[in-house]
Amino acid sequence: MPPVNVKLGKKPAKIDPRTLKLTKYLTKELPAAPSAVDYTSGITNWGLMLNDQLGDCTIAGCGHGEQVWSRAARNIELTPPDSVILTAYEKWCGYVNGVPSTDQGGIEIDVLNSWRKSNLNSFPLQMYADPQKHNLAEIKQAIHLFGGVYIGVQLPVSIQGFNVWDVSSGPNAIPGSWGGHAVWVPKYVTNTDGTITFTCISWGGLIEITQAFWQYNSAVSGPYIDEVHALISKEFVNRKSGLNPVGLNLAGMETDMLAVTA
Repeated sequence: MPPVNVKLGKKPAKIDPRTLKLTKYLTKELPAAPSAVDYTSGITNWGLMLNDQLGDCTIAGCGHGEQVWSRAARNIELTPPDSVILTAYEKWCGYVNGVPSTDQGGIEIDVLNSWRKSNLNSFPLQMYADPQKHNLAEIKQAIHLFGGVYIGVQLPVSIQGFNVWDVSSGPNAIPGSWGGHAVWVPKYVTNTDGTITFTCISWGGLIEITQAFWQYNSAVSGPYIDEVHALISKEFVNRKSGLNPVGLNLAGMETDMLAVTA
């Protein structure tokens, strides 16, 4: 079960029309993603990364991404220490240590833009591009190719205390009725009925996300999953052969990112 004392901290999604779209860089030569991918293997301690004390989930999610990248690319478990997480929360989200009124959480793409300019612990973030939120084929490709996706979730009160996030009904099931949260999703599996179950890292442990929860989008109250970002570490992508995967136009993505940020 998730810890009892936890915090959220993701502010509403910020829309920037310049953000790259992952679809553009997935060519027809790219093979279909595997039926299951799991980048959680070998990691023994995810750590709370201060998200039991502070609303720093936007930073903690990035820290969990670094854990996945380091295990897969370097075969070691590199966990950002709490001091690094705290410094990033201060610099990237405006928190002032010891001043509770400044513990206001963060905006995901602002955090990503800050990470691109200054490393978090040991891994640089070269680029990011957004897959289509409810296109499961693209989501699976992003997890497979990049070690996971960094998502924003409008959590309902109804999932409090559960290690599976699923759709339910009633006023406690309204998206965002608990608050906004940021997590890293490094795993998915195809079930016998053809549906996909995703796994995210949150509050020091693993939580499953059903396909129904992932794709939910109410005409009245909106979606549970309100943003999805594919983060690119070239060290992770090139970890096996030193070559870009066939069918992924990583060079074109890099060119476009440079043009956007120039």
